[in-house]
Amino acid sequence: MAFLEIKNLKVSYGKAAVLEGVSFSLEKGETLAVIGPNGSGKTTLFKAILGAVPYEGEIIKEKNLKIGFVPQKLDLERDLPVTVEEFLALRHHGEESEKWSGKHSTKETLKMVGLDPSFLAKRIGELSSGELQRILIAWAVAGHPDLLLFDEPTASVDVAGQETVYELLYKLQDEHALTLILISHDLTVVYKYAPKVLCLNRTQVCLGVPSQVLTPQELEKLYGGERKFYRHNHAH
Repeated sequence: MAFLEIKNLKVSYGKAAVLEGVSFSLEKGETLAVIGPNGSGKTTLFKAILGAVPYEGEIIKEKNLKIGFVPQKLDLERDLPVTVEEFLALRHHGEESEKWSGKHSTKETLKMVGLDPSFLAKRIGELSSGELQRILIAWAVAGHPDLLLFDEPTASVDVAGQETVYELLYKLQDEHALTLILISHDLTVVYKYAPKVLCLNRTQVCLGVPSQVLTPQELEKLYGGERKFYRHNHAH
């Protein structure tokens, strides 16, 4: 059995289908990029995998699969008087393992995402967009998930910091044998980091190796004829 297998997934809100005909499978340690225009069902796919919305079809998961999720944004009041340590402690409080309880665990969690323990004393509102993104990643990996879902993980990060975030994701993947599914609008990121891509526009448009399936014809079908795309060639 595959680590994760989706069979003919369909999600409807009322009588309107917002996502249908989606089928793919992932083995442990694989990376899948999900692309498509706004409103194409990418985040809905994540919600279905998380069990947050009703769906038709099948989602078959490996037994006892633990999932971590990094949202595109977190609706926190920036002036909320909560420190990074208090924020992460909320996550650790829900973990059953004693390894993830207490102050020591928050320091270890920060270390995993490349932040100094001094960040524990900072308030959430004092963080830059890139620092907050790392804290959200820390929250997601604190429980040692097997599968990580990233909804446009660098949407709020400046261009200079985007590659650093992706390098961090793949460092975590290598160190902890994680399986990754990430939503991205950046085709350069897809070519560089994802050996497999899923194209969505309310239905499944294409699935496969980016260099093989992201043809001008498929991209036009996915995004419409008004955009111009260029084929990327990567030696790897």
